[in-house]
Amino acid sequence: MNGIGLFGGTFNPLHNGHLKVAEDVKAGFKLEKIYFIPSAVPPHKGADDLADEKDRFQMIKAAIPPGRGFMASDVEIHRQGPSYTIDTVRYFKNKLPESTPCYLIVGIDAFLEIDTWKSFQKLFGLIPFIVMTRPAEETKRTAKPSAELGKYIHGQVDPGYEFLQQETCFVHPTKQSVYLFHVTPLDISSTKIRNFVRQGVSIKRMVPGSVEKYIHKKGLYL
Repeated sequence: MNGIGLFGGTFNPLHNGHLKVAEDVKAGFKLEKIYFIPSAVPPHKGADDLADEKDRFQMIKAAIPPGRGFMASDVEIHRQGPSYTIDTVRYFKNKLPESTPCYLIVGIDAFLEIDTWKSFQKLFGLIPFIVMTRPAEETKRTAKPSAELGKYIHGQVDPGYEFLQQETCFVHPTKQSVYLFHVTPLDISSTKIRNFVRQGVSIKRMVPGSVEKYIHKKGLYL
């Protein structure tokens, strides 16, 4: 069985940029499925301007194209309390066959705050990471993503990680690998979409048609 990707976030709302990077990762790692997992109560983000979790889940379900290996998971919506990644990873690891490769997909900015996550050290023993970077972002950074990531991993996670240039991957003798993966940049953000909705500006090119219809039908982000 090919691998499974776990892609969590607020998805407030899901947009074409989310779908594009998921397609890139799925193709690059030859994954069978990617699960989009909206958080119910994100520990690191305020609730201001956050649509109800059921609405965010329904927008994902409506947006993901059939037959492309994308799935919507409401595991964090049904779980009580804050949506901790460690709990979600354990859920999928218990649910999936032991032989199924499973990856946690995160953006580089989120990864560079991972030391603030609940039980973050245990995550590195459970699941390999796919850390997404965008070429456009690299010009704004003071160091190459591999150097920035290496400094952070050695300082906050474990100095035993070694970077393999050919595989673009950090490896460790006893912990899971951390892959660095370039994705296609789209100049879209959920914040911009919410602002456009409030201003009455079209979001047609930023989200799937099903998401645009859902937002207007429900009167979200006004």
